[in-house]
Amino acid sequence: MKNLKIEEIDRIVEMAWEDRTPFEAIEFQFGLTEKEVIELMRTEMRRSSFKMWRERVQGRNSKHLRKRNFEAGPFRSSRQKSISGNKISKRN
Repeated sequence: MKNLKIEEIDRIVEMAWEDRTPFEAIEFQFGLTEKEVIELMRTEMRRSSFKMWRERVQGRNSKHLRKRNFEAGPFRSSRQKSISGNKISKRN
């Protein structure tokens, strides 16, 4: 596994814990395969938390792009609003 900063490890754990974030998004952003993410989660979490996460993630369609039954773009929820309509970002 490659050398990662603490901030990157924290973000990977956060993304892996989220139900809607697929492993492919983690691989795209950090270059870690699903197997490497599982190894990272095993080392970074308590054993009981890891077991709970693994049970939840196994077979979950939302964690694998190939198994998803909806099309919302590569890594974006269909409910996510476009930032172009954000009035706050256009203030001076």
